[in-house]
This record gives sequence, structure tokens and C-alpha cells, in this order.
Amino acid sequence: MRDTLRFTGVGGQGVLLAGEIMAACKIKNGGYGLKTATYTSQVRGGATVVDITLDDEEIRYPYANEGEIDFMLSVADVSYQQFKNGVKPGGIIVVDPNLVHATDEDKKKWNIYEIPIITIAKEEVGNVITQSVVALAIANTMTKVLPEELLVETMLSKVPAKVHEVNKKAYALGKDYALDAMGTK
Repeated sequence: MRDTLRFTGVGGQGVLLAGEIMAACKIKNGGYGLKTATYTSQVRGGATVVDITLDDEEIRYPYANEGEIDFMLSVADVSYQQFKNGVKPGGIIVVDPNLVHATDEDKKKWNIYEIPIITIAKEEVGNVITQSVVALAIANTMTKVLPEELLVETMLSKVPAKVHEVNKKAYALGKDYALDAMGTK
């Protein structure tokens, strides 16, 4: 079974790390995981997209097929507008409502959840850099594509030991917000 996820933002927001963690976790779990990143002409501040493909079978084509993406998370309006049409109709899109503006038409086409990802990282975790871990937790909680314990273990292996506790907190908050948004908390 193939799962395709997309994280979008602007250069410097850390969406690459979330994709790298998910792909590495799938490989640790005995499958295949691949992340492909695309940057626009500006590295910092330009639209960024990371597509993550997870499969039990070998992945022969490294890019996500537009219109077939199952899940997207966006923390920047410029990248949301540019990459949203890659999500299949009825797919899940999570947006930071302080930064991304989904139209009423978008809300009819996709299952859109508004979660203030940057605010959670900045104000509740106390470290804005943890936004990629908040996003990671939201994505996995909503899609259930990876075993949570292994995903947290993989995440901790990718960050310095001195920030393990703050990242565990970020993951727990992201999970709680996702469960609350889905009404399953």
C-alpha cells in the first residue's frame, strides 16, 4: 500500500526534516521511504514542498503524482496555493490558519483542518524550531501511516540529545491537537 504525503512551507521552516524522519521511519519498519524536495528560486522565504512516499514495495518513481497525494500540511500561504492541487479530491489538508487561507471552494474539495502549528511550537512548546515535529505528529496521527513509537524513536535519532525533551513535548502537543481537530480526543 502506497501512502503519499506532502509538507509545504517556505525555505527555512523545517519541512524537510519532517519528510526525512517519515521516510527513515518507514525504512526502519521494513518498507521503502522516499522524500523529494522542491525549492523555488528563493532558498529562504520561497515556496518549498517536500513529498514523502511510503510503500511496502520498492519505489520506482521518486516523485508524487499530482492529484494523487493523500495528505498535505501547509504552514505558508504561498506554498499552499502553489501545491494544493496535488492533493486528491477528498484528501486531508492541514493548514496553519494564521498563515494559510483556504477558500470555501477548497473546503468543499478537501477535508481541511486548521491547526495553529507555528503558535503551538512557539508558545506552548517554547521553541519555534520544533514546528517540524509538531507537523510530524499531526501528519502521522491523522494518517496512521507509521507506528508512533518507531516514529518518535526515529525523530529523536535525528535531533541532538539536548533537545529530546522539548521535541517529545512538541510531538505530544501535535498529536493532541490532531486528535482534537478530528474529534477523536
